[in-house]
Formats: sequence, structure tokens, C-alpha cells
Amino acid sequence: MDKKIIGKVTSDEKNEIQKLFERRNGLYELAKIITIDNNNLYEKLVNDLGETESSFQNWWNTMSDKYKWESVEDGNWEIDFETCNIYLITNK
Repeated sequence: MDKKIIGKVTSDEKNEIQKLFERRNGLYELAKIITIDNNNLYEKLVNDLGETESSFQNWWNTMSDKYKWESVEDGNWEIDFETCNIYLITNK
């Protein structure tokens, strides 16, 4: 695996994606214990997870367009919440 710094975001931008990241992780954890038997809660979870995933991906797309980050096929970006650095991760 190869990890290369390709950019940096502002503290406000980092806070935005960190909030979405934590929300997404919390929803994934909740999904492990909610069953389809609890239909109302299950439907709410599915909707919230869909909206959060969409917002999460939109953040990456917006920042990529704004900062013109390098990308490669089968690669992905990662943020370091401590430094606001953005890394390109590849399976080299």
C-alpha cells in the first residue's frame, strides 16, 4: 500500500467531514443491532444512512474539484483529522 500527501483542507472543511465520518460510523454501528422487525426505526436508519453517505461522498467530490486532487483508478483519498492533510492511498 502506498500513501502520498496530495493536499490539505481548512479546519472548517475538516470539521465538516469529521462530523459526517462520525455520524456514518455511528449509523453503521446502529445498523448492527437494529432488525427489520422494528420497521419504523429500520426505515429511519436506512434513510439516514443514505443521506449521510451521499453527503459524505459529496464532500469528497466538492473538495476534489476545489483543490484538484490527484486520483488514480482503484485509489482512494483519506484525511488525517489531526493535520487536515489529504492522502492518496493506492495498492502499490
